[in-house]
Amino acid sequence: MLVGKYLKEKQNVVYQTFFNALNTAHLSHAYLLVGEQGTPLLEVATYLAKSLVCDSPNPLACEHCLTCLRIDDGNYADLIIIDGALRTIKKEDVQVIEERFETSAVESKGKMIYIINHVENMTQEAINALLKFLEEPSDNIFAFLTCENESRVLPTIVSRSQTMHLKSIDKSIIKTEAIKLGVNEEDAELLCNFFNNAELIKEKETDADFINAKNCLLSTIDALQKNNNLAFVQIHQEVTPNIKTKESARYYLDMLTIVFQDLLNITINSDVFLKTHIEEFKIITSKLKHIQASLLTIMASRGQIDMNINIGLLIDHVIQYILKGDE
Repeated sequence: MLVGKYLKEKQNVVYQTFFNALNTAHLSHAYLLVGEQGTPLLEVATYLAKSLVCDSPNPLACEHCLTCLRIDDGNYADLIIIDGALRTIKKEDVQVIEERFETSAVESKGKMIYIINHVENMTQEAINALLKFLEEPSDNIFAFLTCENESRVLPTIVSRSQTMHLKSIDKSIIKTEAIKLGVNEEDAELLCNFFNNAELIKEKETDADFINAKNCLLSTIDALQKNNNLAFVQIHQEVTPNIKTKESARYYLDMLTIVFQDLLNITINSDVFLKTHIEEFKIITSKLKHIQASLLTIMASRGQIDMNINIGLLIDHVIQYILKGDE
């Protein structure tokens, strides 16, 4: 994904704000990037970090020089990335930043940078540690923080950062752009619910966790058109054993949520988003009688993935509820 092009064409306010800051040498020591689910927050934060140390800035990162490529490879000593999208951020994570940046910079650029993706997923202890670090910033240390829900970020963190908002692009536009890039319609429909950028969708189309979860979803859609006993057997055999990672489980339950939202839309004569499956959805809605309750169960189960619960048992619980609700 060429983030510079994306910012210039789709997020010009963010692009121009950082462009002016670099041009005038009036950089903030902490930036808070805010965007709805699907906006490429981590990618933008990483690009802005590159812009501080790029070998050939103009004035933002070129994305092609050795330093930019090293950052892409996770091989730049003075950049630390902590991703709260994958797990809860703890105090120890912030302490790693503090300890690493206690000494002088390793790289010749002399700037030390840290990115905390999804700061709303920090423990209270981690927040307190971050606040202490933000209160007295060193001249050569820069922070890029991201969040999807600004209201969940402590006001003192917001007040110590310059906030930049990424606007969300309409999903139908993203879907059309992704299809033009060669993404098949079914994948484009699904992935535009996760990524608000067509180039990123093109990259994620071949992601193993997505492909696995999509295949499991298709098996589920097929099974739900059958009687309850056959449906449960098929899902237990084709879906439950194949969802082994947390990322696959997140994809699967999020996509199942989209499916049941569409099923609910059909019952109230509203528009369906996953149009490639509309005929199958009509069959399923004629069979299932407790779609809204099932949707709530799926959404609640999605929140349990990070609680070290057995993923297979969680999926079985969801399917049993969906089918039991139809009895």
